[in-house]
This record gives sequence, structure tokens and C-alpha cells, in this order.
Amino acid sequence: MRLLRRPRRLRATPAIRSLVRETHLLPKHFVYPIFVGDLTNHAEPIPSMPGIYRHSLHSLLQHAELARSYGLLALAVFPCIAPSQKDHIGSFAFSDQNILFAALRSLRQNFPDTVLIADVALDPYTSHGHDGILTEDGRDVDNDKTVEALCKLAILEAEAGATWVAPSDMMDGRIHQIRSALDEAGFEHVGILSYAAKFCSAYYGPFRDAVGSKIGNSAVSKATYQLDPANAREAKLEVSLDIEEGADLVMIKPAGPYLDIISSISQVSQIPVCAYQVSGEYSQIHAAAQNGWLELRSARNESLIAIKRAGADIIFSYFALDWAKDFCQS
Repeated sequence: MRLLRRPRRLRATPAIRSLVRETHLLPKHFVYPIFVGDLTNHAEPIPSMPGIYRHSLHSLLQHAELARSYGLLALAVFPCIAPSQKDHIGSFAFSDQNILFAALRSLRQNFPDTVLIADVALDPYTSHGHDGILTEDGRDVDNDKTVEALCKLAILEAEAGATWVAPSDMMDGRIHQIRSALDEAGFEHVGILSYAAKFCSAYYGPFRDAVGSKIGNSAVSKATYQLDPANAREAKLEVSLDIEEGADLVMIKPAGPYLDIISSISQVSQIPVCAYQVSGEYSQIHAAAQNGWLELRSARNESLIAIKRAGADIIFSYFALDWAKDFCQS
């Protein structure tokens, strides 16, 4: 049989496949999300996220050192706050005793070159589990009051050593206000990584276990502020608004179910595009592997290369450390 084109010629050996591979992943492309809790003095496993821990300040430093040894340059730090410290307005977010600030200071002192990313949202601190302050009638999140609180939190995170603050709340106008607040406080050098297209997703459950931010008895739905999964044009609008307001990087979250959004944004964005492979994506791959339905490493690698292929410059993933280990040892 005479064929002009035989594409299989470029798949014949591992060496050839490596030479013609179009998409590449390196440790520098990852951010490793890490949890720190104020109710533990050791690394405490999170049952719904196999291999992921809620760290003490001591084990946090050990884990950060391990991440650095495998070439991971950036950590995203999330606090788990004791229920007794939570209230309806998230006031503990601004306390000197907030373990997030202690974690950032300790990491900055011990790893001065690591990129430290601090979440700017109130859900770890509110008794109702929402990302902001509720209206007086309790039927919605008060956008403007929440933005005021987020500005205050962002400044405190910058003071503690954050390289980038990362508003994940999806309030309108918060990027402009946070940028102005940081600049007025003398933190012009601190970047803003905006969760610009954060969808109201079913994939966040294990994360809420990790930080203890499950929705309580609130009648409010996060759909009033997070994006409808059906809306691609709205996601583009949110990203464009955040860029106009001064975001230095933008985030699409989750990653796997929204590869089309990552692709469309990456084709037009003039700033770096991040994608968050969220807890539910991570845990479902682990669950399938534990049941023998998938091979863990292959499914992990395929999911990550798909996110990079879609156009993400930076990937937030709980797989980052294990992936980087394998990369360095291969």
C-alpha cells in the first residue's frame, strides 16, 4: 500500500516521540497548594484527599523544603481555622493569631526566594462558609462590605510576606480596590493573582473538608457570586474586567472541566493564565485508581498535560509534589 503520509513514523520510538512532543511540563510550571491548621502540632491527613495533609507550622516547613528540593518554586497557602474562632463576618481573618500570617512569615524567613501565594477570601473564617459578609437579611453576600474586608486582609497578607495575593471570592470590583489598597499601603511590589473565572462547581468538596469551610445553615447559594458553569462569554468578561482593574495574573478554576475556557482565555490574554486542578479533580482520580479503574500515574499525567496543552502557563495542582518527584527521578 502506497501512502504519502504515514503519521505513525513520528510515533515509532520513545526518542522520536520525545523529539516531536508539542507540549512540555516542568516543575516550574506548577504551584503546590498547601494547608496549615491551628488545631494540630503535626501533619494531619485529609481523608478526602489521599496524600494531602493539614500541616502544623513545623511540618509545613519540612514539606516546603521537600517541595523546593524537587524544583517547585511556588506555594499557595490555605489556612484551616478552629470553629471556635469563626463568626458571621469572618473577623478572625484580621487577628494577629491567624495562622495564615504566621505561616507566611515563617515560610518567607526560611525560603526567601519561594513565591508565596495567599488566598484572599473569608470562607475559612466565616461561620456560614461563604466567601464574604452576608447582607443584613442573610439572603446574599454583600459585595461592597466584603470588598472592604478583602482589602484589609490583602494588606495583612502582604505584610506577612506574600509574593502574590489571590482574591478567590468573585466579588465585583475587588481587583481595583485591592490594587489601590496595596499601593496606598506601600506594597506596589505585591502582585495580584485574580481568580477571575471561578465557576460554581461541584468539584470543591474535598477542599472545603480541608479548610473546614462547608456551607452551614445559610440560605445563600455561591451561585450568586461564582460563575454559572454554562457561561463561557461571561467568563471572558470577568477575565477582561480583572485585567483592566490591574490583575497581574488570572485564574480559571476548576481546570479539567473548563479546558475550553482556559484555551479561549490563553489565546487573547497578555498576562499569565493560571488554572487550578481542584480538590475534586484530584480526589476523583485517586478514588478511581483505588478501585482499580484507572492507573494513577498515567491518569494524573494525562490530566496535567491536558491543562498545559489547553494553554495554562501555571498549574495549581495537589499532584504537583508527586509529579515533580517522578520528573526529577526519571
